[in-house]
Amino acid sequence: MRQTYSYKEKVKQFMIVLLPIFITQITLMSTGFFDTVMAGNVSEYDLAGVAIAVNIFMPVFGSILGVLSGLTPTISQLYGANKKEELPFIIVQGIYLAIVIAICLIILGFIVIDPLLNVMNLEAKVKIVAKGFLLACAFGISPILIAAVFRNFVDALGYTRVTMVVTVCAVPINICMNYLFIFGKMGFPALGGIGAGVGTAITYWFVLFINLLVIKHVKPFSQYDIFRFFGKPDFAAWRQLLSIGIPIGFAMFCEQSIFGAVALFMAAYGTTVIAAHQAAMNFSTMVYMIPLSISMALTIMVGYEVGAKRYKDAKKYSYLGVALSILFSGSLTLILANFKGEIAALYTKDEAVYQMIQIFLLYVIVLQFSDAISAPLQGALRGYKDVKITLILAVISYWIIGLPVGYAFANYLGVGPYGYWVGLIAGIVAGAVALIIRLVKVQRKQLVK
Repeated sequence: MRQTYSYKEKVKQFMIVLLPIFITQITLMSTGFFDTVMAGNVSEYDLAGVAIAVNIFMPVFGSILGVLSGLTPTISQLYGANKKEELPFIIVQGIYLAIVIAICLIILGFIVIDPLLNVMNLEAKVKIVAKGFLLACAFGISPILIAAVFRNFVDALGYTRVTMVVTVCAVPINICMNYLFIFGKMGFPALGGIGAGVGTAITYWFVLFINLLVIKHVKPFSQYDIFRFFGKPDFAAWRQLLSIGIPIGFAMFCEQSIFGAVALFMAAYGTTVIAAHQAAMNFSTMVYMIPLSISMALTIMVGYEVGAKRYKDAKKYSYLGVALSILFSGSLTLILANFKGEIAALYTKDEAVYQMIQIFLLYVIVLQFSDAISAPLQGALRGYKDVKITLILAVISYWIIGLPVGYAFANYLGVGPYGYWVGLIAGIVAGAVALIIRLVKVQRKQLVK
């Protein structure tokens, strides 16, 4: 990354950082897609088991990655302040922290998996697949969390294309491992849905190995000589990283878990509604990759400028990111409005489900446009290391406003299942307004310095 002077230079620099992040996020989504689809080709029990396991695993896993993402603004600000000599220490402490978190997560998983699956009253075959998938994934937790530390380091320096290449290379590995262990090819055991967990764990080790090679041998990362000295754990550094990472992680958990809660409420409306809701939510998640990627890019760019004490440039990047997000989302709105029938047809051949998906997609239009404003604001605030307010606003937006409003519309105002989407939209809009006010306040405070 480098200092920019005009908006044209800023747009170019921003896109250089953004595009690889977007491709990376889409690629990460595809691994879960292939796990589910390939398991579905074995049996309905394998499909259900993998789907349940993924829905348990991903919110927790995503939150932990959010905690470790506290490294990104820390490294970006040090890099922007030209304090490069401090980076190896921070990264090593991040590795230690990742290992401790992985151990705690694995222990917690062994304690809660059985009680959690028992509460869900699953069929025996489905429960076996779900538990086996989660246990297999446990063997890949440590390597993928350490790899996440390296990813934050690489991304924070602005080399998001490197992360993109590593992630894209991991997808065929994941597909190959799934093929071998799900279907039992080339002498490997046929494990069904559990094999998808084995393939995922092996892929996580592959990602770590590639990241190690990059950090050790590829410039400019090799110049930092990260592994020259592994000092003892520094709990003060851990506290610093966690003070930023924990609010980010919990905010992500609040956001992801609310959609799981809504899915549970949708169960009361029958199979058709559940299927249509899940299809619309799946498409909404794909669309959300755009504002999410912009949010991640803003964290890097704003953090870099704040570290260099170029507060006016940080402010310009903040609003540039929001403007680009709205522009992209506006374009998608036109596509959704004109092709909602074709999109719905991708998910089902059932006429009732097909019609209902199209209605849900109208709510997706409003939801993703709201996200186009909210997500970049969160990313900008993280670049300023202003993360505690983001957590508070996430709790208020989703759980104090979104879910109660949705429940009221669905059950007391006659809107039915669509009411929960109204609640989600109301929560995100309220959060976006509060985030705008907070960002303006933070920027004014920085400019006064």
